[in-house]
Amino acid sequence: MELKKNPNVDIYRFKNVFFNFGLAVSISLVFAVFQYKTFDSSALVDLGDVKDHTHEVLDIPPTIQPPPPPPKIQLPEIIEVANEELIIDDLEINVDIEMNQETRITEIAFDDNLETDAPDEEKADEIFMIVEQAAEPVGGVRAFYAYVGDQLRDNYPAAASRMNIEGVVYIQFVIEKDGSITQVQAVKGIGGGCDELAVRVVENSPKWIPGKQRGRAVRSRKVIPIRFVLKQK
Repeated sequence: MELKKNPNVDIYRFKNVFFNFGLAVSISLVFAVFQYKTFDSSALVDLGDVKDHTHEVLDIPPTIQPPPPPPKIQLPEIIEVANEELIIDDLEINVDIEMNQETRITEIAFDDNLETDAPDEEKADEIFMIVEQAAEPVGGVRAFYAYVGDQLRDNYPAAASRMNIEGVVYIQFVIEKDGSITQVQAVKGIGGGCDELAVRVVENSPKWIPGKQRGRAVRSRKVIPIRFVLKQK
């Protein structure tokens, strides 16, 4: 007699399913055990209470820069002569320029020394700084300039030429009653032999027509600038 089984009540119907499920769970547990890690509590470091530290930002006012100092004013150089007050004539002698008819020798003026109530008789040896009629070179200003210019061109000091010295030498001199030139000196020089040459040229210059005060010839003093200029080669 053949036995008939009802497949709906067969207990082995899901055997493979349960076997595979159990195998999967077992493998997962074994894997989890191997992956589990333990830590040594003594190796832990107590950080304590961690507080949020904030830094206060100081408000620094802007630095005020001082204004720049005002530029220095270059004062003009003043010619000083011991115990004498001089006013320089507006007169220049330039070595390398040609003189013209418009050249003039101006009269030296000293308003501080002007006396309104001058005595009738002047001292014989008095040297006047201002006179009613100014002294002038014999032959005219052009002739005097021509003489000085020629002397400077022909005798330019070798030391000054070698050291390229140029500038103005101020020469002071006295015009005597007879028109001769005396007391010639350089009140301000540039060196290199230029001062000595300028003095020598003025000392040897032609006579002047003396200045006059109240119609009489008197001694008068003048200061002239003589400019030394090297010619460009």
